[in-house]
Amino acid sequence: MKNAATAVMISYRATKDNGLEDNFMGKLDSKVAIITGGSGGIGGAAAKLFASEGGRIVLVDLDSDAMESIVADIGADQAVSVVANVSDGAETQAYVAAAVERFGGVDIALLNAGIEGVISPISEYTEEMFDKVMSVNVRGVFLGLKYIMPAMSKRGGSIVITSSTAGIRATRGMSAYITSKHAVIGLMRTAALEGAEANIRVNTVNPAPIDTRMMTSIEEQRGLPAGDRSNRPLAQRLPLQRYGEPDEVARLMLFLSSSDSSFCTGGVYMVDGGVSAGQV
Repeated sequence: MKNAATAVMISYRATKDNGLEDNFMGKLDSKVAIITGGSGGIGGAAAKLFASEGGRIVLVDLDSDAMESIVADIGADQAVSVVANVSDGAETQAYVAAAVERFGGVDIALLNAGIEGVISPISEYTEEMFDKVMSVNVRGVFLGLKYIMPAMSKRGGSIVITSSTAGIRATRGMSAYITSKHAVIGLMRTAALEGAEANIRVNTVNPAPIDTRMMTSIEEQRGLPAGDRSNRPLAQRLPLQRYGEPDEVARLMLFLSSSDSSFCTGGVYMVDGGVSAGQV
């Protein structure tokens, strides 16, 4: 079986090398996917994976250079980037309109943009930082749902919201982030009920620590020297004893975005190395 699988992969690669990739049917063939937070580790990994499965990609973020690098890797015929602030209603409408104009509609949305904020006790947490985290992490998801769902209503689709293990548990010092990740699960469940009639499925993915910029920031805020990868105490708390990789989250997103999950909506899907197994 292993040799047969290897032969299939070699055959597929040879077909692509011969310029016959149009005959390949991927899981997302010709589907249009909006990905917010598109310049980050998870967003970028999802963009490349979705493109490899035939998707048309619209990256949304504020980091234009990082997005353009991803677009270059995928190919400008298959991916575009839109610089937008996800917490702004007009800019949200603009990125949805750009997807419709460029590719003819929206079939998939990964509402993935998020920030961690600072690590500080509630009594010392500033109102300004709390509002900033909530604006990106919750308002950004709300606006995405508000303007993407009507664009999907004619042909149905799948929306995947990035929550976190922080959406089902708490950590000291991260009140805004914890609150935001709980909140988007509530938004997801409401959207799943409201979207069902139009065959719009809505779910969350809930990663444990993933090896991205955000985790580096959190480690540094907790006192781990920048660049020191020899001692990762947060990883040691996971049953699998390691951080996840962006690709591992992207593959769950692919499942929820494809027809493989056609009866899945309103769900909270963990990709957490076993963290939630210890929750009561």
